[in-house]
Amino acid sequence: MTYEQATNYLFTRLPMFSRIGAAAYKKDLSNTLRLCEYLDNPHKKIKTVHIAGTNGKGSTSHMLAAVLQTAGYRTGLYTSPHLRDFRERFRVDGEMIDKDFVVDFVKRIQPAIDEIEPSFFEITVAMAFDYFVYKQVDVAVIETGLGGRLDSTNIVTPEVAVITNIGWDHMNLLGNTLPDIAYEKAGIIKQQVPVIVGETTAETKGVFEKVASEKQAPLVFADKQRYVAEWKYEHHQLVLQVSPTGSDERTTYHLDLPGFYQTKNFITVLETIHHLQKAGYKITDAHVHDALRQVKKLTGLHGRWEVIHANPVVVLDVGHNEDGIKQITAQIELSDHQHLHIVIGMVKDKEVEKVLALLPKEATYYFTRAQIPRALPETELAARAQALGLNGHSYGDVNVALQQALGKAGKQDLIVVCGSVFVVGEVNL
Repeated sequence: MTYEQATNYLFTRLPMFSRIGAAAYKKDLSNTLRLCEYLDNPHKKIKTVHIAGTNGKGSTSHMLAAVLQTAGYRTGLYTSPHLRDFRERFRVDGEMIDKDFVVDFVKRIQPAIDEIEPSFFEITVAMAFDYFVYKQVDVAVIETGLGGRLDSTNIVTPEVAVITNIGWDHMNLLGNTLPDIAYEKAGIIKQQVPVIVGETTAETKGVFEKVASEKQAPLVFADKQRYVAEWKYEHHQLVLQVSPTGSDERTTYHLDLPGFYQTKNFITVLETIHHLQKAGYKITDAHVHDALRQVKKLTGLHGRWEVIHANPVVVLDVGHNEDGIKQITAQIELSDHQHLHIVIGMVKDKEVEKVLALLPKEATYYFTRAQIPRALPETELAARAQALGLNGHSYGDVNVALQQALGKAGKQDLIVVCGSVFVVGEVNL
C-alpha cells in the first residue's frame, strides 16, 4: 500500500464531516474508545492539553505548541481540518507525520474499521494518539473537532482544559442558544482538572461555573487575569503590551500572527502557560517571548490573516462563522487600503445570511466554492448575497476568482479570501 492509496482509503471509505456535514458526526465516544482499545489505549500514555472553543482554538493550539517546543518539550499537535495536506493534522515539534507511519497505521487499523465502521475524524483522532506514543512526546496539544462533550478527542484527561470562547456555529449539532453551545464545549472539563475559559460573557459564565463546580475543577477566566493595554502592527507582527488586571505594569510581546483578533487568544495562551508552570513545566519568560515571535515557522500555522501577496495585498483567513467574520471585518477596518475585494465561498450548513449581513456593501465580491459536496454552489451564494446588497460575479473555482480579483485590483487595494477553511485551502500559493 502506498501513502496515496492509504489516504484515498481514509477519504473514500469513511464518513467525512468536511465533505458531507452532519451525517458524518457520531454523537458518542464509543467508536473512538473501541479504536483506541484496539491500539492498546495510546491516549492514556501521553500528557495532553485539550482545547475547545467556537473560534481561535487552532491559533491557541499552535501558540501553545510553539511555547512548549521552545521550552524543550517534545510536543505533539493535533488540529483539524487540514488546509492543503492531510499530514498537517499531526505534528511533532512542527514536523508533519511520516507518510510511512500513515501507511502502517491504515494497514493495522483496517480490521477495526471493518468491524467498528468509524468516521474519518474518529480514525484521525486514534491515529494522532498512536503517533504521539510512537514518537514519545512529552506532551500533546489536542484541538477538538466540533463541540467538546461528544467530540472524539474527549477521551483524554488533560493537564489543563482550555475553552477559547463561545459563539454561533454548528447550531444544528450543538444547540440553538449560547448556553446550550457552552454546555457542549464545557463537556471537556474533567474531574479536578484546571479549566481556563478565554472570554467571559454573561450568557455563558454560569454554565462554566456550574460544570466546573460539579467536577471540582479549578476555573479561571483568562480575560479577568490580564488585558492587552496597547497594541500596534510592526513589520507584519502584532506588538502587544499586556498588563495584569489591576496593575499598570506592562510586558511587551511580539506575535507573528498579525490579526487583531489574536489579542484574545494571546491572553488565553498566557494564562494556560501560567497554569502549566504551576504544574511543574519549566517554561521561562524567554521561552514564551521567543516562541510567539515565530509560531508559523515552529508549527506551520496558515490561514489566519495570512498575507500572501503585496501590491495589492492579498490575505487568506479561515474565518467562516458569525464571530469569525466579525473579526475579519474589524481587521479590514484596521487595514489601510483603497478598494476592498472579497473572494468568498461557504458551505451549506452555515448561517449564510447572518454571515453575509456582516460583510461591507461597498466591496467588490467574487463568489466561489470549494470542490467538496458540502460546498454551497457559487451561484446560490451570489443570489443570497445580492438580496442583501452585496454585488459581484460567480466563479466555480477559488483560483479563477482570485485571478479575477487580482486583475481588477489596484496596487493600493485589499483582497480578502474567506468564508470557508476549504476555500482557503484550495488557493494556489
